[in-house]
Amino acid sequence: MGSGLTLKAGKFVTLLGSEVIESPNNLNFSRSFLFGFAIPFTHVGALLSYSPTDWLTVTAGPVVGWDVAKDNNDSMSVTGQFALTPFKDFTANFNWITGPEQASNTTHPRTVLDWTATYTGIKNVTLGANLDYGWETKEASLVASGTRNDTDASWWGIAGYGAYDWTEQLRTALRLEYFADPESVRSAARALGSRTSLWEVTGTLQYKIWRGLVGRLEYRHDQANEKVFKLENHGLTPTAKNQDTISLALYYSFF
Repeated sequence: MGSGLTLKAGKFVTLLGSEVIESPNNLNFSRSFLFGFAIPFTHVGALLSYSPTDWLTVTAGPVVGWDVAKDNNDSMSVTGQFALTPFKDFTANFNWITGPEQASNTTHPRTVLDWTATYTGIKNVTLGANLDYGWETKEASLVASGTRNDTDASWWGIAGYGAYDWTEQLRTALRLEYFADPESVRSAARALGSRTSLWEVTGTLQYKIWRGLVGRLEYRHDQANEKVFKLENHGLTPTAKNQDTISLALYYSFF
């Protein structure tokens, strides 16, 4: 029945999120707020995958936590994925992770639910979306601050992606994103317990110069509800609610 079981064990990249660590595999050069704040990067553990049909793959397994190789509390987290291809050129993933992540504490779990979708059914067009919602009970930094009775934290964000291949060499890509961090525990952009909202728009021009050599020119505008950008006073005091970035990147793929 199905495809049989597949076992993966060791250190691996998280199942969550639309964007990945390797920049050439992303539509944009810079990473989203969701990539940096909402989800983990890597895990150490094991995953078991099974495809009961040609349009569904189910994956789940234990991991020692978020971005650590040694467990800090003697309690495993669990992560998993439902990967669907309901019709041609459309893929959708529901990813999740839950478990205690605080040092020497096994009673305050952190959970993230992650949805991603990609559609390539229109010629030369790639469309994508990513939605994240996470929460943690008795979040450690809020507890340590001693200024709040309610120390539970939550965060959520949404990103949309679009790209168009004008020729085999030339591509343009656009990303729009919003990230809400009500207690400022994920972005650490303001004083703990205050509300932080971030949004950004990123446009990327990509050109395949020669064989595996690719160049990218990118403009990004970041905006926030409070002053969180342009650090001064030795990098400690934010002085602006917005930030503009222009990037020029080159990479070469050998394979």
